[in-house]
Amino acid sequence: MPELPEVETTVRGLARYLDGARLIRVAPRRADLRRPFPADLVQTLTGATVTGLGRRAKYGLIHTDRGRSMVFHLGMSGRWRIDPEDIGTHDHLVLETHSGHVLSLNDPRRFGSVDLVDEAALADWPAFAAMGPEPLGDALTPAHLKAALASRSAAIKLMLLDQRIVAGLGNIYVCEALFRAGIDPRRPGGQVSGPALARLVPAIKAVIAEAIEAGGSTLRDYAQPDGQLGYFSKQFDVYDRTGEACSRCSAPVQRFAQGGRSTWHCAKCQK
Repeated sequence: MPELPEVETTVRGLARYLDGARLIRVAPRRADLRRPFPADLVQTLTGATVTGLGRRAKYGLIHTDRGRSMVFHLGMSGRWRIDPEDIGTHDHLVLETHSGHVLSLNDPRRFGSVDLVDEAALADWPAFAAMGPEPLGDALTPAHLKAALASRSAAIKLMLLDQRIVAGLGNIYVCEALFRAGIDPRRPGGQVSGPALARLVPAIKAVIAEAIEAGGSTLRDYAQPDGQLGYFSKQFDVYDRTGEACSRCSAPVQRFAQGGRSTWHCAKCQK
């Protein structure tokens, strides 16, 4: 699944073609993805001017002068293609701008989604209303985590994947951040010390920022809108490195199942 850095990279790539552009054609090529396209999608966006793009957690936002934003989620395998040579079977939504650029939302598994939301109501939209702070925002602090994790017995790894605690963190980047902070992913959230949380917050921010700079982590189907592949996967310290030497101590990286997902860590470095 494209995670936050992949979505941020996608939004930045789309902005080069969409920011300030007028949409002259909006063409859904099927009735639905994970859920139906909005009934008024074509009517609302045709002729609209894009006033800006943004991101909330793993959702991309395309703002328009109609007072409504198109909110997209890439699901498991979605990506935007810029000026494709042809429109294929899995290109389910096509946008054309006044300058002649064509952008297609390609989603082979159709686990993505497209919604229209009033801009004034974005913060209260059900998918966003209960979300925690953005990992790169000023609101993510050790004090926030201490309050959110207080008395919680669930593992810190699982707590960080809870979107109500931090918005948009996924498995890859939580594994990497916990390694950098030296925290055992199995430690109960309420037992993570203040000094450990003080290490964890900058570790989260650094991992996310570095992944964005690298264009994300290309796993399975994901690529940037211009077709380029992200290369942060070449910088993983523990994720998907079972049995390989830890970059700090040379002990073997271990993998175990946690909350139905794989977790990678170094038992020697993470306590």
